[in-house]
Amino acid sequence: MRFAYPIAFLLFIPWLLAFWRLYRRSERAGILFAPIRRLPIRTAGWRVWASRILPALFLAGIACLIIAAARPQTFIARERRTVDAIAIAMTVDISGSMEALDLSPRSALGTVTEKTRLDVVKETFAEFIRQRPDDLLALITFGGYASTRSPLTADHRALLHVLNGVKVPTADMDDQGRPVSQEELLTAIGDGLATACARLTDSEPKTRIVVLLSDGESNTGIITPEQAAEAAKKLGIRVYTIGVGSTGRAPFRTRDIFGRSVIGWAEVSLDETQLRAIASASGARYFNVRDPGGLKTALDEIGRLETTRVDRQILMRYHEWFVWPLLAGAMLICAALTLGMLTLRRLL
Repeated sequence: MRFAYPIAFLLFIPWLLAFWRLYRRSERAGILFAPIRRLPIRTAGWRVWASRILPALFLAGIACLIIAAARPQTFIARERRTVDAIAIAMTVDISGSMEALDLSPRSALGTVTEKTRLDVVKETFAEFIRQRPDDLLALITFGGYASTRSPLTADHRALLHVLNGVKVPTADMDDQGRPVSQEELLTAIGDGLATACARLTDSEPKTRIVVLLSDGESNTGIITPEQAAEAAKKLGIRVYTIGVGSTGRAPFRTRDIFGRSVIGWAEVSLDETQLRAIASASGARYFNVRDPGGLKTALDEIGRLETTRVDRQILMRYHEWFVWPLLAGAMLICAALTLGMLTLRRLL
């Protein structure tokens, strides 16, 4: 037996004061009456008896309600299980080039569903998250600077909500409506990787990896990709890198001089050499992705990693007993109020 809210027992302090006030010994007033023989032999009726037990009924009812407020419980089951889990920091590039439409999926009939690179990445990462219910996952984004969108968490529903809100900042606003500078549209791969490593440093699972996805080349940031890769190696963190697209021309949604939405083309550059070097330094692999199926294949392969067995206490179930003292208290108080109305013509 346990009580979920034992602090409720503090209510017994005023209860004891009420008990003392009702049952304290004190001098009673009386009058001299000589001819006692003239008094009736039986003077105590049921009303007198009922009036004497009224305080006891009321106090007992209040005591039962206090016990109910403390919420008595008994254990039913405590479930523990061993899971295969790893800590993963998903690190996503949100620079301006992630608005390219070259990953838009095609149907069997050849029709194209227009989606940006970031849209495809978010959908594939969301499926990756759903397939790994026991893992601790974090989300880091980087453009001109790195930002932790979610620390390591087992609450994947909240993580999916955060992932859904990630957007590429426009030329004047970021995905939260704040003004941005042109530097924030660049790519700071080193800062993103260093932030991901910091999030994995004190994680419970021994197997810790970073899934670093970028479609460009590092052109800003405080920490260089080489420095971040060296830090990951010293921490024992493997960095799997995914390069999206290739170097060349890519389609973008833009507006013409009349304000109409049109498809334009722009030059993009993917530094595969740098991404390969980052993966190689930590003993991991590099994947090049040029279509949505390739991204899913890369994540599936990353998912087949060595895992660490972790003991987790999943659930503690209790049987609630507060209903019985609650009903008893309510019945006793109702009985006290009813007797008070019948005998004293007042509640108490």
